[in-house]
Amino acid sequence: MQIKLDDLSGGEVITLLQEHLADMYATSPPESVHALDIEALKASNIRFFSAWHDNTLAGCVAIKALDSQQAELKSMRTSHAFRGKGIGQALLQYIINHAKAQGFAVLSLETGTQDYFAPARNLYRKFGFSDCGPFGQYKLDPNSHFMTLSLRD
Repeated sequence: MQIKLDDLSGGEVITLLQEHLADMYATSPPESVHALDIEALKASNIRFFSAWHDNTLAGCVAIKALDSQQAELKSMRTSHAFRGKGIGQALLQYIINHAKAQGFAVLSLETGTQDYFAPARNLYRKFGFSDCGPFGQYKLDPNSHFMTLSLRD
C-alpha cells in the first residue's frame, strides 16, 4: 500500500469523501457533524493523504494543525472494498508518525457516540488514544466523543 499527499482533485477521492459525509449526516444530527467537505479539507493548515493498493483507492486521512503543539485527526475513511484489511490501522499509524515528525505534542480527534462509531473508537484506543473533553473550537455535545494522544515519549 502507498500513502501519499493528495490534492483532492481525483474522482475516486472525491467520491470516497462524499460517501464519508453522507454517512456522517445519516448517523448524526446535522449540528453534530464535524466532517469537513472537500473545499474545507484544502485549507492551508490541513494535509490530506490517500492510500492506494494496486492503483485502487483504499482509504484516506487528514491532519489539521490547531496550533504549533496540537493537531487534529480528520476524515479517516476506508473504502468499502478494503474494510477489515488493516487499512484503518495503517492510516492511523501513518498519521501518528506524520504528526510526530511535524513536531506536534498532541493529536486529538472527535468522533461520534453512536454504535456506528464503536469500531473507530476501539481502533483509536488500541493506538493509545484516551477520552478527553472538547478541544479547539468544539463544545460539549452528547453526539461527540473526544479523544487525545500524547506524542511525546
